Amino acid sequence: MRPVLKDLKDGKISIEEAEKLIKSQFLDIREVARFDVGRKLRTGFPEAILALGKSDDDIVRILLSSPTDPMIVTRLDTERFENIRKKISSLEKRGFSIKYYKRAHTLVVKRDEKISLDSKVGIITAGTADITVAEEARIILEEYGCQVITAYDVGVAGIHRLVQPLYDMLEEDVKIIIVVAGMEGALPSVVAGLVDVPVIGVPTSIGYGVGEGGFAALYSMLQSCSPGIGVVNIDNGFGAAVLAIKIIRAFD
Repeated sequence: MRPVLKDLKDGKISIEEAEKLIKSQFLDIREVARFDVGRKLRTGFPEAILALGKSDDDIVRILLSSPTDPMIVTRLDTERFENIRKKISSLEKRGFSIKYYKRAHTLVVKRDEKISLDSKVGIITAGTADITVAEEARIILEEYGCQVITAYDVGVAGIHRLVQPLYDMLEEDVKIIIVVAGMEGALPSVVAGLVDVPVIGVPTSIGYGVGEGGFAALYSMLQSCSPGIGVVNIDNGFGAAVLAIKIIRAFD
């Protein structure tokens, strides 16, 4: 909204034009969505499209209708991407690239504009089963210009595996470490007790018994006695990445 108000103040647009631009901060896609096209302007990040709960046709309509850049679709499995690939190919003629990241279940549609925050972020997972969530975070971080250093499957069941990767991250001067863990969710507490940078804990739904669904991991991270941990919701790799980028931007 700020650029619109500035143009109005500078006399570049009329009151009527300003009113129209402010009202058009969302795109009404009938019976599907009211897509928040002004979110990037307000918050620095565009609205992400969560594939869950939407049909393939819904996703196609949003992608073809939205003027935002980039457009990010999360929780989109490979089969669903293959179903929509041809339907969204016309975006390439409009200057967009279409990149699907299989392991992250994430689709990024954007113009080839390079963004660089000139910062490094570490991502650690407790287990191999947590990598999909970690990769979702990695893709978002890299799309916004961060260099990401990863260390996967270094959980507390074999804590010696953590030592060298964590040392390497600190040597590389990472600004934030995202720690992704399921089961009992103990790893963020361990990491936060060893480093002097913020730690973002991401509980995952990987687990069974009392750990099923990720609640045990979530409660463990929230209850941590190690200070300096922020915790996002279960399986929220996207949210962890956005939080990390906002912290970096605040001090950049």
